[in-house]
Amino acid sequence: MAPERNKIVKDRRQFILENTGIVRPPHVPEIALHVATEAFDLWYKTEEELEAAGLPPPYWAFAWAGGQGLARYVLDNPDCVAGLSVLDFASGSGLVAIAAAMAGAKTVTACEIDAWACEAMAINAALNGVTFDIQQGDIAGTDGGWDVILAGDVFYEKAMADRLAPWFATLAARGARVLIGDPKRAYCPVDRLTLLATSTVPVSRELEDQEIKNTNVWRFS
Repeated sequence: MAPERNKIVKDRRQFILENTGIVRPPHVPEIALHVATEAFDLWYKTEEELEAAGLPPPYWAFAWAGGQGLARYVLDNPDCVAGLSVLDFASGSGLVAIAAAMAGAKTVTACEIDAWACEAMAINAALNGVTFDIQQGDIAGTDGGWDVILAGDVFYEKAMADRLAPWFATLAARGARVLIGDPKRAYCPVDRLTLLATSTVPVSRELEDQEIKNTNVWRFS
């Protein structure tokens, strides 16, 4: 591996700061994030090139439609998290966790399996002047006693949906509020959800093949 590649692996924070720009997602302009922009062509490399650099596909480097819709809902309806313990599952950039902290959650835990995402979350939390716990690992199927579980854009693969739907159902059955942000992904279990809000979210055509995504916020029941 070339020396510059080794540097990428060893210093995630510096790499993120040098290869992203600060952007305010159009649907949630109250929040600023370090994300990929057109100025940084690294994010358009193939997965093979990213893997060679020690960098998993950087899903955390974009403000996805489901996360934007869910963050908007939380900011507009702070009572859904205020004074409560919140888990932001598969947090990515930390967008929804930041919204929950801004909305007055008692505690916020943001979880991700990707160490790069965890680093990005820490950077973005500091950028927005909020703090929350960051947990790296696969916590699906566990129960930390959270009052509220937030999950944006998690139903994009069948295997993932098959794991998450029973877990969310179990959490909802014991009284947790499980809120889902989803722009009509293929495996979203709409038959188990109650619609709370719908919005149109500007997105990147390179990511979504369109410039606007109709995005729903649901409560798992």
